[in-house]
Amino acid sequence: MEEVPGKPMRHGYTTGSCATAGAKAALVALIEQAPQSHVHIRIPIGETVEFALHSCAFTELWGEAALIKDGGDDPDATHGAEIIVRVSFRAEPGVGIDGGIGVGRVTKPGLPVEIGQAAINPVPRKMIRETVQEVLDHYEIVHGVDVLVSVPAGEEIAKKTLNGRLGILGGISILGTRGTVVPFSSAAYKASVAQAIRVAVKCGCKHLVLSTGGRTEIFGINMYPELPEEAFIEMGDFVGFALIQAQRQGIRKVTLVGMMGKFSKVAQGVMMVHSKSAPVDFGFLAQVAIESEASDALIEEIRGANTASQVGDLMASTGNLRYFERLCERCNLAGLEEVARDGFDFIETAIISMKAELLGKSAMVKRSENGEMAYE
Repeated sequence: MEEVPGKPMRHGYTTGSCATAGAKAALVALIEQAPQSHVHIRIPIGETVEFALHSCAFTELWGEAALIKDGGDDPDATHGAEIIVRVSFRAEPGVGIDGGIGVGRVTKPGLPVEIGQAAINPVPRKMIRETVQEVLDHYEIVHGVDVLVSVPAGEEIAKKTLNGRLGILGGISILGTRGTVVPFSSAAYKASVAQAIRVAVKCGCKHLVLSTGGRTEIFGINMYPELPEEAFIEMGDFVGFALIQAQRQGIRKVTLVGMMGKFSKVAQGVMMVHSKSAPVDFGFLAQVAIESEASDALIEEIRGANTASQVGDLMASTGNLRYFERLCERCNLAGLEEVARDGFDFIETAIISMKAELLGKSAMVKRSENGEMAYE
């Protein structure tokens, strides 16, 4: 949803906040043997917020509450999802937390949840546990409780997320560190990129293929079919962030795969390549054409082009492959500048067309005898 000038963007609430609210409402319904319509919880940023329930039911053995997740003015894949929480008493003290239908299970290392556990992250677990304990203390109940979080559409929703690649199978994750969803949550996407890199490292990956989207990732997989699936990471617009995270995690070999629009910016040293972050510099693209010995007429066409893709088409039609190689070389150099010159032993860039055809590729490797990077 686009921001309206002068109107503040509306925050939503995380799946972790929704699950916590559902747990409290379900427990109160069980204790009071009465349906609930609203519930208040305290979220990690210190605010007390009210949630309206979608439904609430109870028996003598359990209480259950459902909420509809509201992503605010930046709805994510879970916006509109029904989150159901069932609470039941148990003999032993404490609060047990597990995931039911539509909540994923962790199957790979490198995540904040242990292998085999439900993908309910540490902050939501803490929120649920503390909120439920407060209710138990308020009603002076000594029994413990079990909390089961389910998302009926979770397995289908998870197909729109990175969960499968991260080894979270069977549904979505219950997430959130603030309790609220911040509109245009670039922080959330960056966190998923950092997490994907951690998983790759834990799985033993030494070479990462960082792509800007789905088509470029598929091309990267075809470039390196021998690499495990964890090695392929969609970095989106966050090229610089992904490179820095890879370098910090000890990765020494990276391949970047993208298209003209975004990588024409990377070639200039722009490392956040969202369409609103920086315009395409057609003067720069024309200068690369000059360096590639393009004709004067073609150079003028580039100066007057409307999109970077149009420039790519113009150069491809003339068979000037040196142009794309030069752009890839500049992307490699910009990537090295981002992490300092000794950040990688190998950096490679491939630029592909909208039809997923290779336009150009270039790699730089570190020469062991002097530590300098050189073209392969």
